[in-house]
Formats: sequence, structure tokens, C-alpha cells
Amino acid sequence: MAGSVNKVILVGNLGKDPEIRRSQDGRPIANLSVATTETWRDKNSGEKREKTEWHRVVIFNENLCKVAEQYLRKGAKVYIEGALQTRKWQDQSGVEKFSTEVVLQNYGGTLQMLDGRQGAGAGMQEGGADYDSGADFGGPPQGGYGGGQGASSGGGAGSANRSGGRSSGNGGGFGGGKGGAGNSPIDDEIPF
Repeated sequence: MAGSVNKVILVGNLGKDPEIRRSQDGRPIANLSVATTETWRDKNSGEKREKTEWHRVVIFNENLCKVAEQYLRKGAKVYIEGALQTRKWQDQSGVEKFSTEVVLQNYGGTLQMLDGRQGAGAGMQEGGADYDSGADFGGPPQGGYGGGQGASSGGGAGSANRSGGRSSGNGGGFGGGKGGAGNSPIDDEIPF
């Protein structure tokens, strides 16, 4: 096999507001704390159980940092695509520490807001917004799962990428897209 893959996909909620820092050359760096919760029923007791995992997410893409700073708040539901990275550092007492993070670099990664509550603001439409930092170089717009065009119930309605902040109307998001005027036929054919 030639090569390997390092890709992480998270769908979860922010545990706190994003922390925005600046690098030495002034570029923004956003730190997110994302919780994912798994639920199941205990086979023996029938009780509902759940387990929450916390993930550190670091965003180096300037456009995505702006989105995180302006629109994301504690409790917001997000879809994130990035790469797993472990870094080594020393604390103040000189002890070596390790930190594993999901990283969205300048050239790749996706941050998609899955809920559009709390009166979003500029550029936001019904259901949130989809911001993709990957370079599409004129290719088709990238949406989340659900397809469709126009507004969607759980995903993004607009897409901006790092190559100029263009906007497109891909349905995106996990809520499933809805046809623009509601008159498109349902396609329930399996795509493979």
C-alpha cells in the first residue's frame, strides 16, 4: 500500500467558548474543546448509558479562526475534519508533556456549524453555515452529508473557503438538504 491516511472526523458540542491566541507573527490560532457522546443500552440492566470523550481542536486557518471567534459559543454543535497530531512540550517545571490534538492547518480541514441558533448574523442563513478551508481549485463545492441545494434543516446553507470567501448554496450538513424550491423529485436510489 502506498501512503497512509491521517483524517479525523468529529461531530460534537463545544465545551467552552473558543480561545483565540496569536502566533508571534500575528496570525490567529483557535483552540476548541469538543465533546462527543456515545450512548447505548446496558444489555443486563436495560439502563441507558453514555460516555463522553473530550477532544482538543487547534485551528491554524485564518478564515476558520475568524468564523470560530465570531460565531461559535459554548454548546454549539460542530462538524470538524482535521488531522491527528501529537506534540511534545515542557511545562514550567521542565517536565515533558504530550498533547494529542485534531489540527486544521491552513491548507486543509473543515469546520461546519450544525446549528444556527441564537440569531447568527452576517453570512449565516437557516441551519448554520459551512466553512471549508480545503482548496477546491474550481471543483464542485464541498458539502456535508445530506446533499441537496439551498437551505437545510441541520447543516450549512453557505460555503466560504480560503480562496476568496466565495459563497455557494450547497445543502451540506447532517440534517439533509432540501431542494431549493421544494419541487425536486426524491432520489432514493443507492449511490453505489
